[in-house]
Amino acid sequence: MTLKEIAQKANVSISTVSRVINQKNTKAASQEVQERIWEIVRESGYTPNTSARALKMGAKAPAAVSALPKTISCIYARGEAAASDLFFSYIAKSIEQEAFKSNFFIKHSFTALDLANVEVAARVANSPADGAVILGRYDKQILKFFTEHYKHIVYAGLNPMGSKYDQVVCDGREITFSAISYLQELGHTKIGYIGEQNNEIRYTAFKEALKSFNLPFSQKNTANVKLSHEGGYQGAYRLMEAKADVTAIFCANDNTAIGAIKAIREKGYGIPEDISIIGVDDIETAQYLSPMLTTVHIPTEEMGQLAAKILIDRINGGHRIPLKLILPFHIAKRDTCATPARNGKTFYNSPV
Repeated sequence: MTLKEIAQKANVSISTVSRVINQKNTKAASQEVQERIWEIVRESGYTPNTSARALKMGAKAPAAVSALPKTISCIYARGEAAASDLFFSYIAKSIEQEAFKSNFFIKHSFTALDLANVEVAARVANSPADGAVILGRYDKQILKFFTEHYKHIVYAGLNPMGSKYDQVVCDGREITFSAISYLQELGHTKIGYIGEQNNEIRYTAFKEALKSFNLPFSQKNTANVKLSHEGGYQGAYRLMEAKADVTAIFCANDNTAIGAIKAIREKGYGIPEDISIIGVDDIETAQYLSPMLTTVHIPTEEMGQLAAKILIDRINGGHRIPLKLILPFHIAKRDTCATPARNGKTFYNSPV
């Protein structure tokens, strides 16, 4: 398929398609149009003509053999379904778009659960890509599979890997400390937690932060649930049923926070009038909730771009020493957090 054909199918100009595909942080089209163009690119298997591009830019055309596209695998190590985790979907999309500029393509995209399927695992093992990106927290089995089948690996997420691997991270511990500090500044001294707890840096950091700020910790004020809408919904109900003594809740990601908000409001509690909620990720949905979700903003686009660049440089024989990039974050202060009300209704003093 040519750029002209992509443009016709997307109902845009050829120049718009070219700018979306080839330029960084393009504003040439709306998000909806960009999504449509990339979907057509994926479906058609369109390959950019790197020789023509180089000549157009006044550079020497690469050798024919170097123009052959290389491939990358992406694994959603934390999720059960790639589409269910918007945070890592954003990162994967950024990886794909950045890789495309260097004539790299996503060959495999799968979850940790997919690897439990013998056929999927065999297909990945028998047709490996040139490198792989691990998205999110992983376990030893996943890491073993990747190190056996991929020579080059980069990690992107909030739980830093060992020092022997390339990685692009926002430090989950620092993120959690910032969120708890913000709640404390608002006047909250009784803070709960909803999210995963096993091998999860945000839960460990949550307990450390409470201790550091001389705030009480109680296991009944926490809910160990999957990081999903359903997990957040169930977790909030567990806290309400346990009569958790909290005025604010730290949710380990935005999906969890969204589920928790739904459950809490179903029971007649006001947010933030009675209970404050803060999430992590700042997915696009967070800004369209009512009230808008207060959350920790993670630069997903930059995380994906840098992960792709580091992996491609490694594949192409660039750097040899493992790189670790720590990205900045900030709290997006919106509407779900406020100073605790003196006579607010809480789980502890109200019937479920």
